[in-house]
Amino acid sequence: QVQLVESGGGLVQAGGSLRLSCAASGRTLSRYTMGWFRQAPGKESEFVAAIWSGGSTYYADSVKGRFTISRDNAKNTVYLQMYSLKPEDTAVYYCATAILKGSSWAYEYRGQGTQVTVSS
Repeated sequence: QVQLVESGGGLVQAGGSLRLSCAASGRTLSRYTMGWFRQAPGKESEFVAAIWSGGSTYYADSVKGRFTISRDNAKNTVYLQMYSLKPEDTAVYYCATAILKGSSWAYEYRGQGTQVTVSS
């Protein structure tokens, strides 16, 4: 089983930036497709970004061009760099081992999440 711990969330003004980190233990992440998901109050969980073991990436349209997912397999860590943040980006962000099912993304293991709040 993989244990995932997110960090780096916080309060930022609209237009600002944040970098989220996800540290893993238990298993090496290199074999997994990793992803970031988010959930805003009263809304369902939403896929944000994914990175395959080979380094290819995929983004939700809502964050494309503003967010960058990356991974450092040597550190067993995944990152989400967020630029030009908007109030609608406010959510709890979760790191997870991601699974592509048809055209939808799901997760197997997920961390406890880190809160991102963007003020207008």
